Amino acid sequence: MKYDQIDRTLFIKNRKNFMAQMKPSSLAVFNSNDIYPISADSTMPFQQHRDIFYLSGVDQEESILVLFPDCPKENHREILFLKETNDHIAVWEGEKLSKEAAFETSGIKTVYWLQDMEKIMFELMTQCDTVYINTNEHYRANVETETREDRYTKWLKEKYPAHSVAKSNPILQRLRSVKDPIEIDLMQKACNITEKGFRRLLSFVKPGVWEYEIEAELMHEFLRNRSKGFAYTPIIAAGNNANVLHYVVNNQQCKEGDLILLDVGAEYANYSSDMTRTIPVGGRFSKRQKEVYNAVNRVKKEASKLLVPGTDWAEYHKEVGDMMTSELLGLKLLDKADVQNENKDWPAYKKYFMHGTSHNIGLDTHDYGILTEPMQENMVFTVEPGIYIPEEGLGVRLEDDLVIQKTGEPFNLMGNIPIEADEIEDIMNS
Repeated sequence: MKYDQIDRTLFIKNRKNFMAQMKPSSLAVFNSNDIYPISADSTMPFQQHRDIFYLSGVDQEESILVLFPDCPKENHREILFLKETNDHIAVWEGEKLSKEAAFETSGIKTVYWLQDMEKIMFELMTQCDTVYINTNEHYRANVETETREDRYTKWLKEKYPAHSVAKSNPILQRLRSVKDPIEIDLMQKACNITEKGFRRLLSFVKPGVWEYEIEAELMHEFLRNRSKGFAYTPIIAAGNNANVLHYVVNNQQCKEGDLILLDVGAEYANYSSDMTRTIPVGGRFSKRQKEVYNAVNRVKKEASKLLVPGTDWAEYHKEVGDMMTSELLGLKLLDKADVQNENKDWPAYKKYFMHGTSHNIGLDTHDYGILTEPMQENMVFTVEPGIYIPEEGLGVRLEDDLVIQKTGEPFNLMGNIPIEADEIEDIMNS
């Protein structure tokens, strides 16, 4: 891994919190992701399943975590199964986790090789009544691929049909949505790397540059700062491309007079950052561009103040919609009749601002969080209003990552990243 080793007290604490929510006489199982093939002998880069990472810190394929807090054998209350490493693997792929290294990473003392899994699981299953399976129930999930977790769950339920089944996901949704200070520090590192990439761009961008060249500059800066790269597929959208919300081809030339919408973020230690900035190709905003930009920035600033403990998700978005309506009236994009005659299910402002304002962020860019429950201290949210005007060939979105505090306004993990229009112009022209 490129990142520095994480303090294992994080994973010890996460497991303790999870097991405290389990039913009596129950066992929970978590699997690593597959390494997915492309064709021939090629594979996609490995990405660890965030849940097993959250609970163990293990960042390796073919790993299984078992939690059994009521197990009669004390040494079987936390177990890791790992792919056995050997000299051949060390030569061809690099060393995998040894049992000692797994303990240093996770704090789990009992580590078995994967070939012993079925035998040991038989013993464990005779001692428990309920098994927690790990399903993907994120509100944005739309997964067609059968995962390693899916296959393991199918095997477990077929082999042990008499056991009760429970879900890990509701427990993880709540635990993962509230960040530990160690997690917030890791997210701050990801945001700091993103800052370095963005500042690099401000001296690089000029008329004639291509979107993919900007993407390359970011990747260079991310990698040289111990990141694997982008936390999600980057959006580098010049001119009217900014009005395609998920524009990711990044293959057009940036022209004088255009704006570039940059929705990019570095990962660090599997934790995400998520930043959006909009900058002028030529280093100066036009009068109209700056009007729209400043309107978006005002909404962002006011929306950020609402991220406090107790805030209701649905009411928050309604308030932000009212803010945006006011700004769109000021920009002459809406008039009073548009607002008076609007469809309450699709308000008038949605013509120019059609997506949500915020989402949870953490190990996943769109992280776990139960949106029907009030916001809490140490949850981390993006704030990302935008105004999109295809008829004018411009789109503006601004986004930072904010940590909810016990009292007062949230802490901005991206507070050091330039955002004011005048500051961006000054840096681009210095």
